[in-house]
Amino acid sequence: MKYRMLFFAFCLFAINAFSQRAAADIIPTSAGPLTIQPVMHASLVLSVKNLVIYADPSGPTKFKGLPSPDMILITDIHGDHFDTSALAVVMTPNTILVVPQAVADKLPASYDKSKVVVMKNGDHISRSGIGISAIPMYNLPESPTAMHTKGRGNGYVLNIGGKNIYLSGDTQGIPEMRSLKDIDVAFVCMNLPYTMDVKEAADAVLAFKPKIVYPYHYRGRGGLSDVNAFKSLVDAGNQGIEVRLRDWYL
Repeated sequence: MKYRMLFFAFCLFAINAFSQRAAADIIPTSAGPLTIQPVMHASLVLSVKNLVIYADPSGPTKFKGLPSPDMILITDIHGDHFDTSALAVVMTPNTILVVPQAVADKLPASYDKSKVVVMKNGDHISRSGIGISAIPMYNLPESPTAMHTKGRGNGYVLNIGGKNIYLSGDTQGIPEMRSLKDIDVAFVCMNLPYTMDVKEAADAVLAFKPKIVYPYHYRGRGGLSDVNAFKSLVDAGNQGIEVRLRDWYL
């Protein structure tokens, strides 16, 4: 077992070095080690046993060298989340797409609809041995002209081997985020004017208290948000929350 883990770690190092990605992390779960691979902006890969999950794959070349997805989660219709050119490259005939209705409505007609699972806010399903909950994601104050309106997109909470993994998608520090419970790993956005600023993101994280939080999706119109300031705010508010800073823009 020891040598298998060393070999796996070496493979991850080689893939990361080849593709210029941030290093992968491994978190223990009851289903086995969960590998977390940051890719780009809102894109990441979660792998456990023989299950590979992509979240918001964007950029056709960004996933070169990574295993093909068994499942793809898409949060919203915007191009940094829903990229049909990337989907055309990474999908296999057996890949399951988990999407909100707004994304399903924009899928090319050629897609196998039997492989598309539509979730709305508040839905809970089980697929491939993991639980998936669709969480609201939207801008405040609510407005029909907001960049992200309530009900259009999904954040997701995945239960993988007893660990709860939260993907915020594009949102502000909404009540539904702040009231989350028992989150082990959270991926939280912070880019103006699309989502929220650093202070709002830190305040929301301090409210729902994930064990580990990754700031991601932090490039906005003004460049990259100050993730070190985010870490300082979270550390000052609760040292029990581990803030993991990774470079999502290599």
